[in-house]
Amino acid sequence: MSGLNLPPLELRTREQDGKQYVFDRLKRRYTRLTPEEYVRQHFINYLIEYKKFPESLLANEIQIELGNIKKRCDTVLYDKFLKPVLIIEYKSPKIAINQDTFDQISRYNMKLQVPWLIVSNGLQHYCCKVDFNSGTCSFLNDIPDYDDIYL
Repeated sequence: MSGLNLPPLELRTREQDGKQYVFDRLKRRYTRLTPEEYVRQHFINYLIEYKKFPESLLANEIQIELGNIKKRCDTVLYDKFLKPVLIIEYKSPKIAINQDTFDQISRYNMKLQVPWLIVSNGLQHYCCKVDFNSGTCSFLNDIPDYDDIYL
């Protein structure tokens, strides 16, 4: 797979039945290596190693219900009381981030009501802070460090 706009990472992979699998650091098991999963594993590493997010407060593929439909948030960050505070949506590097991507993560946030949203395809990363009082989102120039999430 091609290079990303993220720090390099040597993934733990294996082949099974002719398919590639990657070790998911958060789930602590192997999962199918897709382009989106490639981005997820690199981004998770970036958050933990460079932005100092606690690994124990991050979780992948969190199921939520939107009406009668079950969906999965790609990654969720929880606070120390296990309340969600940030949702991350990943796309393949070949998928352009567009309004549909932001609509998708916004629908998830209608359920979780978190103040932070991140969208990444590994090449471009967008982070916004949601102000529920004014009903606005402010985009940041960079992904904040973990300690800045709570300011």
